[in-house]
Amino acid sequence: MSLTSDERQKLQDIARELRVTVIDVMAWSGGAHVGGSLSIIDILTILYFKYLNIRPEEPLWEDRDRFILSKGHAAAGYIPVLAKRGYFDPETLKSFNHFGSPFAMHPDCNKVTGCDASAGSLGHGLSMAVGLGLGARCLGAGWKTVCLMGDGECCEGSVWEAAMAAPRFKLSNIVGIVDRNKLMIDGFTEDVMPLEPFADKWRAFNWDVVEVDGHDFDELDAALEKAWAATDKPVLIYADTIKGKGVDFMENNVVWHYASADSVICEKAKASIMKG
Repeated sequence: MSLTSDERQKLQDIARELRVTVIDVMAWSGGAHVGGSLSIIDILTILYFKYLNIRPEEPLWEDRDRFILSKGHAAAGYIPVLAKRGYFDPETLKSFNHFGSPFAMHPDCNKVTGCDASAGSLGHGLSMAVGLGLGARCLGAGWKTVCLMGDGECCEGSVWEAAMAAPRFKLSNIVGIVDRNKLMIDGFTEDVMPLEPFADKWRAFNWDVVEVDGHDFDELDAALEKAWAATDKPVLIYADTIKGKGVDFMENNVVWHYASADSVICEKAKASIMKG
């Protein structure tokens, strides 16, 4: 069922608020992987505020859907979503990456309430999702596992081993999402290690591929609805995104893969988000 205008507006408002929080986290922590955090905010927003079957008041509920942030360096985007969803007090985000804080540059599931998988070493998330999908099947459980990958990490061979395994075992209970923002730490993916024809590679591995604008809630909603209804093979949502989305001077700029900023630049960034 399509999003209503009220649902769409609510998601847009939440995403805008979260982007502002990402800028705050960058300031509080002294630096963050801000570009790739901003590019996934819309994806995380619709997952956590519409699709994932979760209970923030009961974070270890056995029948919850699982989420894996395979591109773990985007914790500055992911952890604020958990706070907004009610897993912990948003005020605690001010300790991000400080000594003794549960929040670091990569999420640790033993410290961050609501985090299902530790991440940071790239290329491992999809393999974990395959394991969780097989585990759910063995248990006769109905929960799904969603794995959000960066396009740069898809240079890793372990991604493609998992990509072969998921359709082989007909794991329709896992959903892959690629944040295709086209930039990695050293520059554009197509200059560093070309991925194209990227979507067709996933199709060749027998995934059901849905290509969407990763910042369009209607397209994301339709893709996730299809993924949630899948019965025969896994769905890969190929999300065309913009690194640094929402901040005009950060968009498509590799300088903001990881960066710090003073108060003037942070205020300028937040003004750009609110204007958009």
